[in-house]
Amino acid sequence: MATNKTLPTDMRVEDYIATVQPAKRAAEADILNRLFRDVTGFQPVMWGASIIGYGRYHYRYASGREGDFLATGFSPRKAAISIYILPGYSDFGHILKDLGKHRLGKSCLYINKLDDIDLGVLGRLIRSGLQDLGKFWAVLPR
Repeated sequence: MATNKTLPTDMRVEDYIATVQPAKRAAEADILNRLFRDVTGFQPVMWGASIIGYGRYHYRYASGREGDFLATGFSPRKAAISIYILPGYSDFGHILKDLGKHRLGKSCLYINKLDDIDLGVLGRLIRSGLQDLGKFWAVLPR
């Protein structure tokens, strides 16, 4: 049975953010870290080399596959910031319409820069995503 490639690590989030380039992206990562911590109430954990996660959930599918994954989080990538809301964005159009400039992937929201969006709306989206995820799987702080 396949296992997740993205797992929690012992790297300190602050140490990772200090390495993010360019400096403006690192500053945006600091802002997002505060926002995610405030909204979720969870301490951040590095998942893999570049994803900052808040909370986790354990899933078990009918196929027997199971594992743990971050409940929500972000990755301050050079080209765009990736925001992870699980299990996806399909039911959040009413919030996304007020967010600002963004692009969508399957479970990923892409933002070029924080100045393009309303952080209050992003906070609502994070909160709603956690509530939605909690309907399927228990969301735990770590």
